[in-house]
Amino acid sequence: MLVKLSVKDFLAKTAGSDPVPGGGSIAALNAAIASALAEMVANLTIGKKKYEDKEDLMRRIASSANNYMASFVRDIDADSEAYNKVFEAFKLPKETGEDKAVRAKEIQAATKQAAEIPMEVARKALDMMDIIAMVAENGNQNAVTDACVSMMAARTAVLGALLNVKINLSSIKDIEYVALMTQEANYLEQEAIAKERELLDKVSKIL
Repeated sequence: MLVKLSVKDFLAKTAGSDPVPGGGSIAALNAAIASALAEMVANLTIGKKKYEDKEDLMRRIASSANNYMASFVRDIDADSEAYNKVFEAFKLPKETGEDKAVRAKEIQAATKQAAEIPMEVARKALDMMDIIAMVAENGNQNAVTDACVSMMAARTAVLGALLNVKINLSSIKDIEYVALMTQEANYLEQEAIAKERELLDKVSKIL
């Protein structure tokens, strides 16, 4: 499992000649990092007298961010596993007409799964951006730039995941499925860019 590797070993494996972990897993990693940073800002606020009125909110944020982080960690391996299933489908026999039909069906099913996993990462990362904005506004202001880095990592997670969605959609023959996924991907991309810009603009005025 990728998530069992040390940071150094994970980076070495990413830099190697194997196609996994690739961009999808790295997008999920960025989302996990964003979640961890958001939780950190919340934890740096909890217990501070200046923020006593935000205590309950920060505890909820910390718990939510922790749950998201655990989910994104699972996605790191899930994305690579999905890629491997596509690769395995391409290796199926194609000697007869029946072989070719089975192979084509398996490739399409595996490719849809390979699109759906990063799409879910993008959806969740966009949701995380609302939590990050909340902790940036209400949390310990000494850590507001950490919240900004969290937001930037979440934006990267959304956009990176969506690139993996789009490249898989290019191989899917289900026109209606592709149209729906493309429409959602475009929406998620626009929202992620807007949410990041809104926070960075606010913070730039106080730095």
